[in-house]
Amino acid sequence: MEKLIVNGGKALKGNVVVSGAKNVALKTLVAACLTEEEVVIRNIPLVSDFMVMLDIIRELGGEVKIKDHEVRIRVRKLKKNKITLDEAAKIRTSAMFMAPLLARNGQAVIPNPGGCRIGARPIDRTIKGIEALGVIAKYNTKDGYFYLKIDKDKEKKWKKVIHKFDKSTHTGTETMILASVLFNGEVTLLNAAEEPEIDELISLLVQMGAKIVRSGKREITIDGVSKLNGTTFVVGPDRNEVVTFAIAGILTKGDVFIENAHKVDLGIFIDRMEEIGAGVEMKKNGIRFYYKGSFKNSDMETSFYPGFMTDWQGPWAVLMTQAEGKSTIHETVYESRFGYVKELKKMGAQISFFDPVIKNPEEIYNFNLSDNNPDYFHAIKIIGPTKLHNAVVEISDLRAGATLVLAALLADGESVVFGVEHLDRGYEKFEERLSGLGANIKRLKE
Repeated sequence: MEKLIVNGGKALKGNVVVSGAKNVALKTLVAACLTEEEVVIRNIPLVSDFMVMLDIIRELGGEVKIKDHEVRIRVRKLKKNKITLDEAAKIRTSAMFMAPLLARNGQAVIPNPGGCRIGARPIDRTIKGIEALGVIAKYNTKDGYFYLKIDKDKEKKWKKVIHKFDKSTHTGTETMILASVLFNGEVTLLNAAEEPEIDELISLLVQMGAKIVRSGKREITIDGVSKLNGTTFVVGPDRNEVVTFAIAGILTKGDVFIENAHKVDLGIFIDRMEEIGAGVEMKKNGIRFYYKGSFKNSDMETSFYPGFMTDWQGPWAVLMTQAEGKSTIHETVYESRFGYVKELKKMGAQISFFDPVIKNPEEIYNFNLSDNNPDYFHAIKIIGPTKLHNAVVEISDLRAGATLVLAALLADGESVVFGVEHLDRGYEKFEERLSGLGANIKRLKE
């Protein structure tokens, strides 16, 4: 077991480079399985989730060569149709391998995926979409696997499919794109997610020979091709990391320059930072985030793109503990994503739960209301500024990990952070880069 020892109170200053976007890199690995030719992915983040995905590719028969921040993948043949439960339980993205398995082998056996404990996160929207492509999908409640098979008779008949997602789904949109590129016909996705990470995946697939366009507002059209070729692709910067380091700089009354941060879409985050009075300076080769005095409170509601990302709400909550007055955060994407609050309260944060009065919950909340629970709260109230103190805290999920480390960087005294394996799923050498900015943080083994 590993832990982080953090001595807070140091102002973070200096330059930092963020990793390639994890939420792009993982999907490029799935895309690489759609062709027999070699696909080279550069600027990959060396995080544990990425390594799990590589293990799955090897298990399916793929050749993997990794050096520094570049990986070469060649899947001449998918030798298995089944993703094993032990690998899939570690990462939700494993379910997306259904796309190349169906496209190349005509069938797939996929476990109900795992990942962070931030709500039910069912893949029903993905399965419903896959069924629209002529796939027979059956779920076995005894073993927890989805059994998927292309209905050859249906596949021969259809030339045009129009599928509308009931609610926005990032993973569902990407899986449907991946599953459609080699099908014999045209697929139009309505109410398709708009995240920039999806556009990066589309760019890779187009480089590989796919025909995909954003044909309208929240609309994507895929014209199937007979085969895809290999290519070389560079993953762009991770906007979640940009936000984490930006808040770290402001929170500790520091001054942090994030190289290449201008290359990612941070529109609403930049707007909100400027609204509360944080220092933001756009430069030619990056963005400077700096403390320029006390900042205002805010009322924040998470949403899918172009809204304020749900992944940002934990770090934002820490920032609001230092704002003047009462702030609120309303989580609308997941039904249960405040696992970090109990730990922040250990450190002296004044945070309380509440449920906003919502007249039209089906329209406001993007999670399935059937997954809701009377014990869940969907909003928090934060009173600031509050002096945080050291504590022993436990990370419950990836973004909660960054949240608690940020709080420890701010707090007086020495904090101990357990559950570092969650942090390693999405941040490469996080403590080393923070140390480079002046943080007093080190990793120890128990």
